[in-house]
Amino acid sequence: MISRRALLLGAGALAAASRLDLARAHELSHAQERTLSASLAQGWLATGQVEGGFAPLALDGAFDADPLALSPTRLHAIEPAAAGPLAVAVGRRPGKVALVLDRAAGTEVARFAPGGDRVFSGHGRFTPDGTGFLTVEIDPASDQGTLALRSIAGNFEIIAEWPTRGPGPHDMLHMGDSLIIANGGVEPGTPAAVGCEETGANLAVLGPDGSARAVFAPGGDLASLSLRHLARDGAGAVIAAQEISLVPSSKPLLFAIDEARGLTAYEAPDEAWMGLRGYIGSVALDASGRIAAAASPRGGRVAFWERTGRYLGFVPFPDGCGLAPTTEAGRFLATSGYGEVILIALEDRAPRILARHTGGPRFDNHVSRIA
Repeated sequence: MISRRALLLGAGALAAASRLDLARAHELSHAQERTLSASLAQGWLATGQVEGGFAPLALDGAFDADPLALSPTRLHAIEPAAAGPLAVAVGRRPGKVALVLDRAAGTEVARFAPGGDRVFSGHGRFTPDGTGFLTVEIDPASDQGTLALRSIAGNFEIIAEWPTRGPGPHDMLHMGDSLIIANGGVEPGTPAAVGCEETGANLAVLGPDGSARAVFAPGGDLASLSLRHLARDGAGAVIAAQEISLVPSSKPLLFAIDEARGLTAYEAPDEAWMGLRGYIGSVALDASGRIAAAASPRGGRVAFWERTGRYLGFVPFPDGCGLAPTTEAGRFLATSGYGEVILIALEDRAPRILARHTGGPRFDNHVSRIA
């Protein structure tokens, strides 16, 4: 069982990062350096498929993408540190590697593997003070989840771990002094999902000592949902789900999170839920915290809600999944598996595409804004 001190580690992330092994760092071209300098002021990080394999990517204000390093396997999501230059790109399927990057220099500074015989879920988070990094990992034999705490000063070695309180964990985030974990259960679209009526998914709320403060499981006709992706701001959090059968239905796929009361479904007309085709691949809140957005690559759209849960509409975006806010209220950046990047604005509560950039790499599921 992890201690409060271990989870909420003391300050010193920047000093710890400087002690990482830089032996494998590779210099960027001058063009890449200019792009990275611009993206530190207003930019995003993503992952995708590039010539030669897979890579974490830096996107600048013009939506041009430059690879930061090469990975032997697919990378899923990338998490920038709130302070300092570090970012971590975590793999998924097969989920055997995570890359640590110095995003200012454009170099890989370390890489690490999951613990034991486990695999990564594709997501990780820095601890609130930035000196530790958390990964959710899955035992392929049992599908049960483990939350691992890694020391940045210790080259990302595991220093503590505890159960996620559910099967198939996928994403997590901090909310106050709690850690929220989306345990997804049965993977949608896999052989195990065929004929399955319940995922076993839940939302686990863990305290700083690793204890379970609450566990909320979707019930009734929502028991077939796999809880997946999370987003938050200072006012609270939202969670997106996927239907296990991936068959279009009118079930809600976006929920508000209340640490005491659990999940509250967002509202939308039946045709809006049907249009998502049972799948939300990414979710984000805008800079104001008043607008929630959800991307569905299967539905070929990005849909929007007021934070209160009222549906606002959608924009079409084929195979679009990556989603992140900009620094402006009511605006989002979205990326697609076809190499497109779009800028979306909510004006008078109606979404529209302001700009489009084509010809980029095949982006993976997620994109993150550099704070």
